[in-house]
Amino acid sequence: MPQLTALDAQFLHFETTTNIANIAGLAILDGDLNRADLQALLERRLPYVPALRRKLAFVPLGLDHPYWVQEDDLDLDYHVREIGLPPPGDDRQLADQVSRLHARRLDRRRPLWEIYLIHGLSGGRMGLYTKIHHAAVDGIGGADVLAALLDVGPTPAPTPVVAPERDSAPPGAAEMVLRGLARLAGNPAHAVRFAARAMPHLDEIPVVSSLPGSRMVSGLARRVAGAGQAPELPSLPAPKTPFSGPVSEHRRFAFVSLPLEEIKQVRKAFGVTVNDVVMAVCAGALRRWLAAHGGVPSQPLIAGVPFSLREAGTGGNQVTFMTAPLAVHLEDPVARLEQVRLAMQRIKDRFSLAPARWLRELSESMPAALMGLASRSAFGLVGQTAPPINVAISNVPGPQFPLYVCGARLLTHYPVSVITDVSGGVNITAFSYDGSLDIGVVTDREMVPDAWELADDLRGALDELLNAERNLPQ
Repeated sequence: MPQLTALDAQFLHFETTTNIANIAGLAILDGDLNRADLQALLERRLPYVPALRRKLAFVPLGLDHPYWVQEDDLDLDYHVREIGLPPPGDDRQLADQVSRLHARRLDRRRPLWEIYLIHGLSGGRMGLYTKIHHAAVDGIGGADVLAALLDVGPTPAPTPVVAPERDSAPPGAAEMVLRGLARLAGNPAHAVRFAARAMPHLDEIPVVSSLPGSRMVSGLARRVAGAGQAPELPSLPAPKTPFSGPVSEHRRFAFVSLPLEEIKQVRKAFGVTVNDVVMAVCAGALRRWLAAHGGVPSQPLIAGVPFSLREAGTGGNQVTFMTAPLAVHLEDPVARLEQVRLAMQRIKDRFSLAPARWLRELSESMPAALMGLASRSAFGLVGQTAPPINVAISNVPGPQFPLYVCGARLLTHYPVSVITDVSGGVNITAFSYDGSLDIGVVTDREMVPDAWELADDLRGALDELLNAERNLPQ
């Protein structure tokens, strides 16, 4: 029986009434999907998606990380729900409904996922909102869960009828306690090993990297370890913005689709990557929003950018977090793009030398029995004093061909991600699909009441770069 890793457990422990660890996606389909058909499809494909068949088994006294235990009587009527939008069923109504659903915590007594069929969307469309807890999957794993429902043609591919592979039974309560005590006894050694391994990477760790002397220590540690000269990472504090600090329990969601061909047009003209263009578009949009709401800071924003560490056959969370400056203080969109290119190149060069595993290793060094209190206390303290990040930005590549769910064509797929006290009240996540860059914007309602304004600014920021490309010398 699999046990949650320390990093998986972190996503359970930091969760409060305001910090909610749901990751989700909003698919918009051409047609009106039938709930019974979707449940039947899930029944056939559940054997291939272990994350949907497992629920939590907690260790007595919280002495160790929980285990996953197989749910033998999965109640699809509970997990697959349907709701309707009132007329006219426009995109803003859809986004408002998703905002409410996304802010609700999942029931930890059941497998940690829900699917909502949202009827009544204008234009003969419907919404399919899929939510799963971050403790069960990371962003890439969440895409794999959605992929289990998808087909490459309007006729669902035949799925071999197989019995789900059974997980072994979890240990009994007494054995769980003994294992937890053994892990607790080994934690001091884990902490010492983490401290030794972390020395060369102190300048990668948010909060720690801003402490006096941390960069000098990490550079010295790399030289002592024979790691050679690594690209220096920028050392900038995150400026105060209207979306910095502790978040509320309310969310706002908006979405926008940008033509992938236009993104590639900018990429080719300026000799950058698609991800560079996405980051620069986000920087331009945030500059526009800040200019309209209190002023643009005189220094870059700090973006938190997740990187996948996933290897074939691995489950759970295989992710790390790096920080990158966003040059919102520069008026020229081309100069912003160039600064983004330089920052992302430094991170990639550094990452290629030694992937940043500090997030996982830090989690493993903490006693399981204290992790919940420590995580919530740390989030509260950092969020109220010196948040290291202004905004979270992610760009996930997807398939460039049409997909279907029970015969209904998938038109767009918008990510719906996480905001926290530490990462700030704005998350912008992009997913490329079938010639489009589909972007989901999640904000804290108290900080950014109108997420659609920021979504519109993304379109405006791309137009700025396209205009700059047209004005290049021929």
